[in-house]
Parts: sequence; C-alpha cells; structure tokens
Amino acid sequence: MKAIVYERYGAPEVLQLKEVEKPTPKDNEILIKIHATTVTSGDWRMRSLDVPTGFRLIVRLVTGISAPKQPILGSELAGEVEAVGKTVSKFKVGDRVFAFSGIKMGCYAQYKCMPEEGTVLLKPKNLSDAEAASLSFGGTTVLDFFRRAKLRRGEHVLINGASGSVGTAAIQLAKHFGAEITAVCSTGNVELVRSLGANHIIDYTQEDFARNGHTYDVIMDIAGTAPFSRSKHSLTAHGRLLLVLARLPDMLPIPWVAITSHKKIIAGPAAERLEDLQLLANLAEIGSFKPVIDRIYPFEQMVEAHRYVDTGRKKGNVVITVEHQP
Repeated sequence: MKAIVYERYGAPEVLQLKEVEKPTPKDNEILIKIHATTVTSGDWRMRSLDVPTGFRLIVRLVTGISAPKQPILGSELAGEVEAVGKTVSKFKVGDRVFAFSGIKMGCYAQYKCMPEEGTVLLKPKNLSDAEAASLSFGGTTVLDFFRRAKLRRGEHVLINGASGSVGTAAIQLAKHFGAEITAVCSTGNVELVRSLGANHIIDYTQEDFARNGHTYDVIMDIAGTAPFSRSKHSLTAHGRLLLVLARLPDMLPIPWVAITSHKKIIAGPAAERLEDLQLLANLAEIGSFKPVIDRIYPFEQMVEAHRYVDTGRKKGNVVITVEHQP
C-alpha cells in the first residue's frame, strides 16, 4: 500500500510517498480502507519537533531520540471497513467509519488496523468523509478541557485562537453547553467565528482582551499567547485558565495559583475517550457540530498541505483525500 513516511525530523520535505506493507487485522481488529485523513497541529509538531518550550526532550523520548519510532503520521481518518478479525462483532465489512488514533498516529496511509474497542465509530450519515475525518482532534481536545474545567451553562468563555481546528470546535461545543462565548481572532476570521455562534468577537489586531476590563469564567488559550501572567486579571474570582498550548514555564505557577487563590490553571495533554467521539458523532448527526474545512489536498500533495499548516493561518481543518486504484 501507499503511505506517507518520514524517517527524520524537519521541514515538510522530510515526508515521502512510499510503498509499505499492507497491515493484516488481528482477531480483535478491523482493517480500514482510508478515504480521508487530516493535517493537524499535532502532526506538524511531531514532524518538525516545533514544540512548546521545555518539552522537546520529553517529546523526543516518546517519539524517538534520533529518528521517529512511528514513521507514519496522521491521527484522524474516515473510511470503509475492508476486513474484520475473527472475534470482531461491532463492525462488518462495508461499514463506513471514522477513527482517532491519537498519539499512535499511522493514518497517512491507504489502510490502517484499529481494535474494535478502540476510538472508532460508524460515520454519521450526514457527513462527508472529509468532515468525518475532521471530527476527532479538535472536538476531543475541547471536550476534555471543558470537562476538567467543569464548564457550566451560562458561564462566560473566552476562546483565544478561535479559528483553527480546536478553536472552531470550541465555539460550537461551548454553544452546545450553553455558555456565552467571546472569540479572539484576526480580522480575516471575524465572519467565520460569528457564523459558528460566537456572541462577542475581539479582533486581536485592534484590541487586547487582557486590557479591556472584562472578566471571564473560563479562558481557553489555544494560541499559546495567554499565560496566567497575562490572563489573571481577566479571570473571575473562581475563573479557570485552560492552557491547550502551554510551555513548561506556563505550567509552573499551577500549584501556587491553586494555593493562593480560587482561580485554577488547567494544562496537560487531552485524554482520548470513545464516549467523546460518540458525543461528537451525535451532535454532528443533529447538526449541532460540524467540522470547518479550510482546504482539501490529494494524498500526493501531503508536503504542500504541511507547508500550508506550517504557516499557522489555517481556518478549521486541512483534509487529505486518499485515492485507491479500482
């Protein structure tokens, strides 16, 4: 089968299209013929080792010191079940599914095996493969942080970095949970975030949310530009700061803030839960959540797709379509 492989860390050009062995499902696995995958911020960080300050050595210990242990990136997919292991009962050949492999990666390929009890579900019928492939990364990240923050209906939420895959998911999910939403974005993304349900919009090129005198119950920092030192006066007395993109120095104040105030800093990687995928699928089916797609590239243009994501200007999700010969 064809796969996009990287054997060293670096620029998008380290990604190469190669022939690799097609996987065979184990007894408890399904073999998925992949129709679409995505390029997430996680993919380009793993590829480039462009990670927040203080985490490069930790990431290398996990992904490989001198070279990647997992040479195939990609954490999201949508496709069709081609084969099932002999003990599989939840899926059958021909089922249309979407899946989230998370840190295990491996979705930049024509085929991937997933355990039937893993983070894989039937695809919502009203979503295209491109949309279904984009459900997981942003949505599960947001749900995990909102859960840890104990977000309640009626609370005021500020989303800093509201136009990427996580930000566009955060607006829609915060709206679902009944929050009042202030979205921070650039001028060019104002109409996008308004269309997703933001109640208030701050154009960061014109206004600094940390200096306008408003306070919020929850601040979700996706852009990595609102550490506690900047955000503390914009939090209510019991406010929670969600550092989706946190440097190690940004996490050091966590215990001190907890001891000296009622405010809270929440950071660390998001958990991957099947029930979160199910919620996202349910919301997609009733039209309450729909992944935003910026651009779609063919499999052979993976390098170009990574170049675009590297610019930091993508709106929502970047999707890769995977073709199969008849």
